[in-house]
Amino acid sequence: MRGYKLFCIGLLLLILSGCESWLQDIGLVDIKKIKGPCTITLVDGTLIETPHSLEISIRTEAITYRDEDGKLWSLFKEEYESYNCQ
Repeated sequence: MRGYKLFCIGLLLLILSGCESWLQDIGLVDIKKIKGPCTITLVDGTLIETPHSLEISIRTEAITYRDEDGKLWSLFKEEYESYNCQ
């Protein structure tokens, strides 16, 4: 019986992980991952290019990215104008 419960829980988690957009819609997942490379345009027109993926908070619209050296950076909505990923 215990094995059956673990199987059901595992199956449920597998199904829910495939429904990431649905989980975002109902507020259970706040981070949207976008595969890189990406270009971010700042409000002053400066371009930031990263070979890595972006993570965007759906709630705050903050972007988190890594530069070429692997250093982690965050930008808030007031700091960037747009982003584009390939």
